[in-house]
Amino acid sequence: MRPVARTAIVSTALLLSIAPLQSASTAAPVAASRTVREVTIPAGTVLRLRLNRGVGSDISRVEDPVSATLARAVVIGGRTILPAGSRASGYVTEASRPGKVRGRGRVGVRFTRIAPSNESATYNMRTNSWVAVAPATKKKDALTIGIPAAGGAVIGALVDGKKGAAIGSAAGGGAGTAVVLSTRGKDAHISSGATLAVRLSEPLTVRIE
Repeated sequence: MRPVARTAIVSTALLLSIAPLQSASTAAPVAASRTVREVTIPAGTVLRLRLNRGVGSDISRVEDPVSATLARAVVIGGRTILPAGSRASGYVTEASRPGKVRGRGRVGVRFTRIAPSNESATYNMRTNSWVAVAPATKKKDALTIGIPAAGGAVIGALVDGKKGAAIGSAAGGGAGTAVVLSTRGKDAHISSGATLAVRLSEPLTVRIE
């Protein structure tokens, strides 16, 4: 066999042996690529968020930052869209202390961002404000006014009969009212670790694999 023919045969064999390696190397990136698609969580979906730090009408101010973690995963069509542990952040929307005459303490929060626990992305979102209102104190106020009034009636009766009882009752009632007017009602609080059922007010679109 001529030298030229032998060289051609060797070259052809080398090319055939290298070709599978090239095909494998070009196919590897295709196999490793990930499919990412967008999924929209509809408005009205409830997010169960566990508050990381407590807030209150007496300790918080409007626009103070708040943070929470997702206590329950958001699942759509059997697929997890937002895993439990995702981090949410927002702010205090209102913090009103109770008045001395009327009104109850109120404190509210809203969440504006969420970062899924299984990725580094952060998404803007908008939820309804979640508001806590302190319990009413009308029954307690009635007792505060009524007890001094009864005491005044007893004292008045001992001093001057029926007329004294009427005067004593008026004086006692006035004293009780003064106590109520000088005392604030209860403040509203949302404790650390409380789970809030917060509703999305706008759709939230996230990317999943």
